[in-house]
Amino acid sequence: MASAVEIAPLESGGHLGGFLVSGRWPESTIEWQQLLVLVVRFASVPGMLPLTTIFAVHEAEIATREVEAVGMIRAEGTVLGEGALEPGHFGRQQPTGLFALHPPTETVPDLPEHPDTASGCLLLPGLPHLGLDHRASWAHVDRSGAVTKLHSRAGVDPWDDADTAVLAMLLAA
Repeated sequence: MASAVEIAPLESGGHLGGFLVSGRWPESTIEWQQLLVLVVRFASVPGMLPLTTIFAVHEAEIATREVEAVGMIRAEGTVLGEGALEPGHFGRQQPTGLFALHPPTETVPDLPEHPDTASGCLLLPGLPHLGLDHRASWAHVDRSGAVTKLHSRAGVDPWDDADTAVLAMLLAA
């Protein structure tokens, strides 16, 4: 039986700084989608994210006495304003995936009965010229943890969605 994907949130400066991933990385789009729902649940907690923040997947074995991690999902910066990511930020080391997490203050809820909804998008970049499609998932989760929107797609054209377009531009710049 394969080990579980385990994550632990990390705090940085009073906000969500990322996640330590242990056990193993998700092996399918469905497992990545489940991970997205979990991280968006953290983003739905008031005050965890001040602005839309980009998180990158970094694979690296991290061994401590308590856990053997396979890597991190680390907050890299915001999209706009102070702390915004510069073009070329991912030029030296391309991450395996990128998350855009939007706090409730920057998410339009799908349903009026879910006013405090956070949202997120995950882009798993492929190599289309080698037949490996881009994959993406989107999730909306309210403060109580209820998932109000969830879908995934393979063969994504990054320019068809604002979040995937921003994430693709950050990878290409």
